[in-house]
Amino acid sequence: MSDSPTPARIAILTVSDRAARGEYEDRGGPACEDWLRRVITSPVEILRRITPDGKEQVAADLTDLADRWGADLILATGGTGPAPRDQTPEAMAAVIGMELPGFGEAMRAANLKVVPTAILSRQSAGIRGRSLILTLPGSPNAIGTSLDAVFAAIPYCLDLIGAARIETDPALIKAHRPKT
Repeated sequence: MSDSPTPARIAILTVSDRAARGEYEDRGGPACEDWLRRVITSPVEILRRITPDGKEQVAADLTDLADRWGADLILATGGTGPAPRDQTPEAMAAVIGMELPGFGEAMRAANLKVVPTAILSRQSAGIRGRSLILTLPGSPNAIGTSLDAVFAAIPYCLDLIGAARIETDPALIKAHRPKT
């Protein structure tokens, strides 16, 4: 029997009509993965997927990643703005059992220090079973700013919902877990 921990499963869902059609290079998915691989020190399995905008398709992909693939953490990047096809928050709301609005508040506050249009972003987070889902902007810079703002709380959130344990490099992100 191995003593190595089971890797956490992290799914990155890029939401973009143009990237799904191959007309636009996905920059959000790679930015998420690079950020995670730099910060997380425990074993992880990362799956990246691209899906078109729209509530039904995004909801179906989020459900599949949580229920079938067994993702502990899902980062959905893109589709959080006010354009008509930006339906990622609505898709997440349709599949979660509990919303965690503090994540969106913190991400918007952090991004507002960088760009005034951050107020237009509708980032949020929620729980589906034992999966934590975060909706992130599509911009690689905004993704980093968003994750920097909230990731210290994510390992403990995963603990609380019964997901896989993840550890971070404390020099980059000091995960907060209450002392027991």
